[in-house]
Amino acid sequence: MKITTIYMDAQYSCDLTKPIDISIPVGQVKCFHATDYKAQPYTAGDFIGSVKKGAPVNFYDITMNPHGNGTHTEGLGHITKKQESINSVLKEFHFVGQLISVELKTTAKGDHIITKSAIKTACEKEMPEALIIRTLPNTKTKLTRDYSDTNPPYLDKGAMQYLVDQGVKHLLIDLPSVDREVDKGKLASHHIFWNVENKKAKDNSRKDCTITELIYVPPRIKDGLYLLNIQVPSLELDAAPSKPVLYKMKLKK
Repeated sequence: MKITTIYMDAQYSCDLTKPIDISIPVGQVKCFHATDYKAQPYTAGDFIGSVKKGAPVNFYDITMNPHGNGTHTEGLGHITKKQESINSVLKEFHFVGQLISVELKTTAKGDHIITKSAIKTACEKEMPEALIIRTLPNTKTKLTRDYSDTNPPYLDKGAMQYLVDQGVKHLLIDLPSVDREVDKGKLASHHIFWNVENKKAKDNSRKDCTITELIYVPPRIKDGLYLLNIQVPSLELDAAPSKPVLYKMKLKK
């Protein structure tokens, strides 16, 4: 199936039979010392929910932490007392997104960060409402890492403010967090992105905006414009495991 979409007064075609899945399966990566992902048959009396164990169906319980076990999408409830669910704030699921690749900068303290300058260099034209950031180097180790206690790269506060000023509403990164792993609970970039102060949502907070973390974009996928589909289950939590999918946008002549 092919569709046509209009962006910036130009027509683009998208082939929906050629999706590019940029999610990491739950349980392949870990961060923040989260509980390990587990899936095991439900057991009650003589019943064990496994066809291998003789049951007519597979009937499994799972244990997981959305933030720490794989690709996930979070809303402003991640940093507010009200804990608005991702199911209540994400009401649209298709966006025009731009994929960019950025080099990390090393700070005087040895941290590796995404800077405003790197984003501006990679994204010369006006940004669409969704931005997908691939950090370099881009190796397959991103698919299986335990990031706990490794001080992973993160987004500089100035870079995040720049994205907000440019109107980016949906940010996707291949890192565990937009903030430093240990920052004394400040979560500065999270607060900037949702326009939330002191962890209390204000009337002008950006409630319809999302952050998706721990994606992986294979090196073969070129930078450029894509139709982005963010798929999330209907969980009443601040975050949920997600499957962001890209479709190449080709300019129609």
